[in-house]
Amino acid sequence: MERGRRRAVQALAGSGVAAALVGLGGLTGCGSRRALKGRPVPAGARVLALGDSLTFGTGATPETAYPAVLGELSGWEVINAGVPGDTSAQALARLPALLEQHKPALVLLSIGGNDLLRRQPEDTLRENIRRIVSLVQAAEGQVLLVAIPRPTIAARVTSSLDDHPLYGELSEALKVPLHRRGWSDVLQDAQRRSDDIHANAQGYRDFANGLMATLRAAGFKA
Repeated sequence: MERGRRRAVQALAGSGVAAALVGLGGLTGCGSRRALKGRPVPAGARVLALGDSLTFGTGATPETAYPAVLGELSGWEVINAGVPGDTSAQALARLPALLEQHKPALVLLSIGGNDLLRRQPEDTLRENIRRIVSLVQAAEGQVLLVAIPRPTIAARVTSSLDDHPLYGELSEALKVPLHRRGWSDVLQDAQRRSDDIHANAQGYRDFANGLMATLRAAGFKA
């Protein structure tokens, strides 16, 4: 039987199907890795949503921004620390004072969109995210990283968005859980956008619901 399987793979190699099977095996391997987990965050705990205009809720009202919706869903005190236009460097600069003031049990880090749109060096973005995570952990907090879409010409034409791969790489390297495709899925849907790069109230609510599922899967929320 094993000889027969080898012959089948050899026969498939010429058609490129073997390569596809190898790719699927790689995906299976990634999926079978031990999932990154956090510690449960109790009801009433302070959670800091650190980010830019998407966290702030541009395109909607304060009570329909995702941190407000997440607070309703989770029972946490979710603090909206989103500043429109912020880059990762600016979020990093604001963080020490925020940690001192709020002492959050968990930081939801959604940053980098302005870095990417302004074509700032990706290595700088990586380093700033690393430093943000390090500061939070030094303050005995936890981090959930939120993936940001990759801005491309194709995305503008087709409205098809994908997460920038650096977020998956950083999640693995820093051993922090990652919320995948939250913004990519919302912002590629014109019905859930207020403009080309911001959600509307429905988009923010859908993002918060998806984020809640990730928080549960990662062990932050029972």
